Amino acid sequence: MKIRFSVRNKYPLLRLTGAASDEPINVPTTEASDSTFRDGSDLHEGKYFNTKKDLKRKLSDIAMKGNFEFRTRKSNRSLWVIECINPNCSWRLRASKIVPELTKFVIRKYVGVHSCSLLNRNANHRQATYVVIGEQVAPQYIGVEKGPGPKGVQNFTRTKLGAQISYYKAWRGRKHAHTLIRGSPEQSFHILPLYFHMIEKLNPGTVTRIEVDGESRFKYLFLAFGVEIRGFRYMRKVVGIDGTFLKGKYRGVLLVATAQDGNGQCYPLAWGIVDSENKDAWTWFLTQLK
Repeated sequence: MKIRFSVRNKYPLLRLTGAASDEPINVPTTEASDSTFRDGSDLHEGKYFNTKKDLKRKLSDIAMKGNFEFRTRKSNRSLWVIECINPNCSWRLRASKIVPELTKFVIRKYVGVHSCSLLNRNANHRQATYVVIGEQVAPQYIGVEKGPGPKGVQNFTRTKLGAQISYYKAWRGRKHAHTLIRGSPEQSFHILPLYFHMIEKLNPGTVTRIEVDGESRFKYLFLAFGVEIRGFRYMRKVVGIDGTFLKGKYRGVLLVATAQDGNGQCYPLAWGIVDSENKDAWTWFLTQLK
């Protein structure tokens, strides 16, 4: 007597968007697909935010930690309407300005309960932008020389925020974190005259110079601290000069002048930043050193 077994697939065929392969695989459904769940936030109707940007940052953080995504239905200067990425889900939020003249936003309508499936998730979270990642990881760069690299940012985003991001997005997030903590190169150039003024005020005898081109754009700088100028009289009367390339956004070359003390050690005298090691740049630097 032969017995034939007929095995039927009791699982629906689902396509996982976060999987390494695009081929569909069988995944068992769970009760979570028909259940509801809250986003775990403290949001409520009537809650105020100073700006629309603050509100968006808060929602992005909630979405990543709650492992769900949302999309924008309508957005302008005075209104922001969002909903869950699943069109059949009940989660949604509507916020607008208190009055058109102010920047404050208030939540007008908020449904914090999801009716979509917990299985409907994407590992590449759409709210995990490099700006949000940079804001989240920025505290790790305070008071340290380097901080985590792009791979460290990837690991932080995966473990703390529950999102998978590319190496390039991690690199941009790290760069944004640096900007938040240390400022941008443009901001640094902008405050350079004020910085030199404070150095001269707090370090008597300090010599600073800034050279600009015909369009008032930065060209050269020179810095020699007063204490080093006064200490030069006790050094050997030999001055060495050298330059090295800078690797920042605007490149350039760092020039340095040093002397030698009685123990044969280098004694720094002055620094300069120029566009490149050429005749004009060295002539200007040595003229200031003189």
